[in-house]
Amino acid sequence: MSQFPDYYKLLNVSKSATQDEIRQAYKKESLRTHPDRLVNATPAERQGATERFQAVADAYYVLSDVTRRREYDELYSTRASKDRTTDPGSSTSFFAQFANMFAGSGAGGSSAEGQAGPGGQPNAEGVFADVFEEMLRPEVNRVIPWWTYVGAFSGAGLGFIVANVPGLMVGAFAGNRLGAIRDAKGKSVAAVFTQLGGEQKAEILRALAMKVLGSAF
Repeated sequence: MSQFPDYYKLLNVSKSATQDEIRQAYKKESLRTHPDRLVNATPAERQGATERFQAVADAYYVLSDVTRRREYDELYSTRASKDRTTDPGSSTSFFAQFANMFAGSGAGGSSAEGQAGPGGQPNAEGVFADVFEEMLRPEVNRVIPWWTYVGAFSGAGLGFIVANVPGLMVGAFAGNRLGAIRDAKGKSVAAVFTQLGGEQKAEILRALAMKVLGSAF
C-alpha cells in the first residue's frame, strides 16, 4: 500500500499525544467534519464530508485504544513521511488491507470499543455517539424551568445549549422536540439526536461547535 493514513495528522495531534488529548481532538474534528451540519450541501460535498468524518472516526478508534495504537505505531514507523497521507480514502484502504490486524485488541479499554463494523472499520456514527453524549448530556441535565417558559412563549430555543454560549441565537425548534431531547424518556441523547430533522441536527452541531471550538465553523 503506497498511501498510509496518518491518523495523528487527521486528528491534529502529535505522536506523543496522551489519550485525553486524543479524545479532545476527536471531539473537535468530529464536529468540524460531521456531514449533518451541511444542510444545503451538494451530493458531492456531503460525500466528501462523510468520508472525512469516517476517517476521523477511524483515527480515534485506532489511537484511543492502547493495543490498537501500539500496533498502528509499528506500521507507522515503517512508512516514509511521503507515504503518509490525510486522504480519507487511505483509511478505508487501510482497514481493507489490515482487516485482521486488530483481532483480539481492546485491552486498553477504549470508549470506542464495540463500534467496529464489517472488516473491522468502525461505524462513524457509533463512535461519534459516545463523545456526543458526553458533550451534550451536561447541557440536557442543566435545563431549568425558566427555559420551559421561554420555549413555550417563543416556540423555539435550545436553552440546554445556549445557556453556556452567551449571545448565541439558535434557530427555531418546536417545543416538543426540545422536550424530547431534554427528557429523552430513557433514550440516550445521541439516540434522540438521530431522530431529528436535518435543520435541527445542524443547529445542534453548530451550537456545540460554538461551545467546543469557539466558532460555528
